[in-house]
Order: sequence, then structure tokens, then C-alpha cells
Amino acid sequence: MNVEIPECAGFLFEPARFKVMWGGRGGVKSWSIARALLVLARSRKLRIGCARETMKSIDDSVHQLLQDQIAALGMQDFFFPLKKMIRARNGSTFTYHGLRDRSVHNIKSLEAVDILWAEEAQNVTKNSWNTVVPTIRKPGSEIWASFNPVLATDETYQRFVVHPPKGAVVVQTSYRDNPYLSDELKQDMEDLKARDPDEFEHVYEGVCRPAVQGAVYKEQLIAAEKANRITSVPYDASRPVDTFWDLGFGDNVSIWFAQSIGFEFRLIDFVSDSLKDVSFYLKELGKRDYVYGKAFLPHDARAKTLAAGGRSVQQLVEAGGYRVRIVPQLSLVDGMAAVRAIFNRCWFDAEKCAEGIQALKHYRYEKDEQMSDAKHEVFKREPMHDWASHPADAFRYFAVSIREPEREKARVEAQAPPVRVGVWS
Repeated sequence: MNVEIPECAGFLFEPARFKVMWGGRGGVKSWSIARALLVLARSRKLRIGCARETMKSIDDSVHQLLQDQIAALGMQDFFFPLKKMIRARNGSTFTYHGLRDRSVHNIKSLEAVDILWAEEAQNVTKNSWNTVVPTIRKPGSEIWASFNPVLATDETYQRFVVHPPKGAVVVQTSYRDNPYLSDELKQDMEDLKARDPDEFEHVYEGVCRPAVQGAVYKEQLIAAEKANRITSVPYDASRPVDTFWDLGFGDNVSIWFAQSIGFEFRLIDFVSDSLKDVSFYLKELGKRDYVYGKAFLPHDARAKTLAAGGRSVQQLVEAGGYRVRIVPQLSLVDGMAAVRAIFNRCWFDAEKCAEGIQALKHYRYEKDEQMSDAKHEVFKREPMHDWASHPADAFRYFAVSIREPEREKARVEAQAPPVRVGVWS
């Protein structure tokens, strides 16, 4: 077959454990990888897994992209797209996976693949990479990744660009590598470069941002990094560890582990997973050699569910031997204000809290498409609900649990009658 592939993507046909394409928009990354995988799957029987950090439906996958390339290459008589996968005449298959789904079924299905393609890999967390890399272990198996970088501190950028593993082929691409660049895209690029050179550098050259646009806690995180409060934070065995939970249930559950020492709040650990029941998280707590204080749960932890045998999450956690406190129910705006109020007293363990820190950096306000124009971006009052929401919500519950008792104490003291000091003779 005569299949056109950009020169920058030629390495995809040579064996390597890791194959990574990264850079700016218009750099033919996804298009090239889709074509290369179809060619390889036609030449021999392959099991190919197409993954993203989160995938709630088939619409979140590269299923449509692969179908478009099958049609463009005239391979409709060889590949047969089904509702949730693609099959080929020679037995090759394309399946779709969310890396955050670490269920036994998903992990087992990933073990069978010959090639795993992680698309939009800038969102893949440290925990997900640490799970998926040893899972793809068939002899000769490969892991491919494509992404537009966001922050230089993001796990995927650090793992493959800053510190590429042995056996990795890492190629940076841009619009210059695209032989099919449309006139419309060229004009859009010229307009953006004239209007906002820094944004042009990020969007089309793949230069990392100093912070995510619309980041909710941008100033607080920048200040924490400048003050070196994202570092190695040891566990103090003389103080209890409180846990702060967000219950996303099917989406995600996130837990921060914190110690209050003097005027400091030390975030020493973090756990996040999805599609797991409460017993899984209680086991995770039990694996850690901490002396626990209280488990702070959101107000919906009181709700009883059929899946839990008619018991609430609160009852399940209490049955596990933990003292439970329900977090005061404040508005989202007041909760975010509580976070900002205590952030300068927070220290984060860079290693154990890496996934939680990444989420806080990516937690952002949703862009208002109707109000935004070519010169100005306008953001809504509500943050986006995506993979970063649950860790950020759990951190908000932590801040509220700390902040509200302090505010109440200050209120009571302010209302106390003045103490008269007399002179006794």
C-alpha cells in the first residue's frame, strides 16, 4: 500500500518501547499515529488499546478519528468499526480504555495489548503511568503517547520530555511538519501571533504555560512553589493524621491526608481512584502506617445506598474504626475562599501528593464561549467539572474543616464582653 505519512512520524514503524509525539497544534500527531496503527494492524494481527486518562463514553475516544482514517485510506473492506471497538479481517482489534479506571477487568484487558496509544497524554497522572507501564508487558509490546503540553511540571512532560526513559523515541512536532496545513489554519496562526505572541507560542509551538488559563488557585500555587512548600514533607508520628474525602463514587473518590502542626498544615499523602467501593479506600488507609485522627466526609456521606446494603458511607467508614466528622456545608464560592485563606500555611509532599497537586494546578474556571471573543477570554463563576474536580473538592473540604472552626472561635471571642481591669486598694 502507498500510505502518506509525514516524515517526522517515520519512527513509528521502527521498534521501540516508548514512542512519543508532542508539540503544538497542527503538528499531525494524532493523524499520523492513527494512520501508522492502521497500517501496522493491517500488516499483522495486533491488539491495540487506545487510552485517555478518563473516558466516560466512546465519544471521548479516538474511535471517530480511526474511522475517518479508515475511509481516507480506502480500508473499509478490511476494518469493521463496531459500536465500541474496531475489528479487522486478520483478527486485529482496536479497543478503548480510561486509564483512571483501574478495575481488574480493565487492567486484564490492557495486559493483552501489543500497542497502547495514550492520546491527550498531558492529562495522564503519575499513578496512571505507574499502573499502565508495567501492565503493558508482552514481549515486544510498545507504549505510544501523543500530547500538547500544558505545564512543565505535569507528569507526562516530566516523564518523557525532561527525563525520557531508556528505549524511548521522543519527537517534537509543530505545524512546520504538516504538509497539509490549510489556508484557514495558516490565517488563524498569523492572527494569533500578531494578537498574542505568548499564546501563539503555547498553542502552535508547544511551549509550556506558566499556569493553566483560568486556574482557580493560580496565585496560591505559584506562591507555594516560590516558597518551596511543595517539597518532601515527613510524617510526624506524634500527631494524628486526618483524612478529607470527596465522594465521586463512579467518577472518582479523592482523599487528602493532613497533619496540623503548630501553625502549619502538612499534606503528607493523597489517594484517588474510581469505580471502587468504600472498602477499597479503607484498605488503602490501612496500608499506611499512620496514626489516624478524624475522617472528614461531605454531607452526602450520610445518604444510605442499596449498593452498600442500606448503609451510608459514613456508617461504613465508622465501621472501619474511624471517627467521622461531616464537613460544614458551605457554598462553592465560600469553600474556595476558605482554600485561599489557608493555602499559605500548607506544605505538600511533592512525591506522595503528586497527583493531587497536578489536579489543583489544572482545576480551572470554565470558559464562557458566548462572552469570549478573539481578544478576550471570559470565564464563568463555576469551575469545570473534569478529572481535576474531585481532588480539588476534597481539598476544599479540608480547607472548610480547618477554616470554619477558626472563624467561629474568632466570632465568639469578638462577641465576648470586655474584661474590666480594676485597681484594688
